[in-house]
Amino acid sequence: MERRKHWWNGTWGRLARHDIYLYEDGGRWMVESREGGADGRSRWYEYGDEDAATERVRGLLADSPHWRQLS
Repeated sequence: MERRKHWWNGTWGRLARHDIYLYEDGGRWMVESREGGADGRSRWYEYGDEDAATERVRGLLADSPHWRQLS
């Protein structure tokens, strides 16, 4: 699985940090929404194409104007 993109809400601290990752693995696309830093809780979404996965990312990013793309 290869990480394609990473967004961060710009907030430090285990309780407030939120990261969103976009992965690709053999034509399958996964979105990970992780709250709480490296040891936090993750929700995973799986899609058959990049467009659908990107649409999910857009929806997740819509909750705050402070997101930063890290990669």
